Amino acid sequence: MRRSAPLRSLLLLLAVLPSTGCLFRTRPVEETYSKSPLKQSTQEELIGSLNHQAEKIKSLQATVDIDSSVGGAKKGRVTDYKEIRGYVLARKPAMLHMIGLLPIVRTTAFDMVSDGEEFKLWIPPKNRFVVGRNEVKTANLDQPMESIRPQDIYDALLIRPIDPEHDIAVLENGFEILHDAKGHRVVQEDYELVVIQKRAVGWGLSRKIVFSRTDLLPHRQLIYDEQGNLATDARYADYKDKDNEGVSFPSRIEIFRPQEEYRITLNILKLEMNKPLRDDQFALEQPPGADVVHLGPAQSISVVPQPDTRIKR
Repeated sequence: MRRSAPLRSLLLLLAVLPSTGCLFRTRPVEETYSKSPLKQSTQEELIGSLNHQAEKIKSLQATVDIDSSVGGAKKGRVTDYKEIRGYVLARKPAMLHMIGLLPIVRTTAFDMVSDGEEFKLWIPPKNRFVVGRNEVKTANLDQPMESIRPQDIYDALLIRPIDPEHDIAVLENGFEILHDAKGHRVVQEDYELVVIQKRAVGWGLSRKIVFSRTDLLPHRQLIYDEQGNLATDARYADYKDKDNEGVSFPSRIEIFRPQEEYRITLNILKLEMNKPLRDDQFALEQPPGADVVHLGPAQSISVVPQPDTRIKR
């Protein structure tokens, strides 16, 4: 009889639990699964599509609206800059020229070029001309524009193909959190290509390319540095078909650089692909009288100072 007492106590406890609700509670989940139709693909098909798109694009020139912000946890604040008009020229394998104009007056806010190895950056409002090699990184919180590298813009703008000689791509079935029209969190499955790259000291994490299951197009690219730190987080949206070229290209590209704490969003207003672009369209001469800043070995940059022709007062 004594042995049955604990059993009766347990049965009594289980009987009263549903009515009391003291030891547990039920609550709704924050996310719901997406009801959008999802497409199927394989690793080979995703790589083939990515490489096909990359092969089709040889050059581009675009008129863009640029939104940008600088700052974060390191700086303790975030500064948003007004939308400015800009122009972007890109030519493979690594040429980029990007110009931003100040609002209303339409004078140059910045002008930057890169040949894939070296870059030049002209900031007229500060009368500064910055030159250096792309691998020389700075995080100058007082001069945030000097942290921007044209090569980083290029790598986010034109997604590189998967090179079978240097890359190993592994497919992962993942998911992303989206928001519906009412702002509710929605879970949607995706495909993620994890790209491991062969380097001088072995293999390392290079990129992660996220494909939406609704259209099988890249909607995000995570680029990592040699130490495995996240260097660039790029997001792509509003793809438009370029009928004459047989490719789809995003109309909105968001580029976030977490280490330097700056964010640039390109809203593409006009886009032309595969037009011939001359070498002189990627040239940027040192302006007369500019304050020149050399980042890295100065002898690696071939900058010819120009005579100061400004009127002295």
